[in-house]
Amino acid sequence: LKAISITADQLQKALDGELMFDGSSIEGFVRIEESDMYLKPDPSTFLVLPWNSTTSKAKTARIICDIFDSNGEPFIGCPRFALSRAIKEAGEMGFNMQVGPEPEFFMFHLDENGIPSLQTNDKAGYFDLPPVDKGEEARRDMVEVLQSLGFEIEAAHHEVAPG
Repeated sequence: LKAISITADQLQKALDGELMFDGSSIEGFVRIEESDMYLKPDPSTFLVLPWNSTTSKAKTARIICDIFDSNGEPFIGCPRFALSRAIKEAGEMGFNMQVGPEPEFFMFHLDENGIPSLQTNDKAGYFDLPPVDKGEEARRDMVEVLQSLGFEIEAAHHEVAPG
């Protein structure tokens, strides 16, 4: 994923498909001669995020965009375009896409300078309980945020590897 931040007064311009960016600055997108690209927000993906900036009381929202070339054609390298095309083709063959993500991660201790070290935060294993599992509270916080974003959470637990 890539991101750009705009102010609220630029939202209408973005919704009108006038938000340009330099596609040649993203490795693997396009050559400098084809660099003018447009972001077109998908209003169905608009979401006010459940957290605020630490320096501002303003709310922050997220909206996912499709990428178009300077001729107004969908950019073939846009992941959303590629996925929608694949889903359409699969549907024409009688298939239906279903997704069940299972995000996994490691938690590491910070060194004396606040930099993550290579030392995992615990030695717990699959389905272990606190206090052996030191990530229980962090996972609970993540589940609450994900639920507030509309995700259905089936379960949260420590995996096999430490950390």
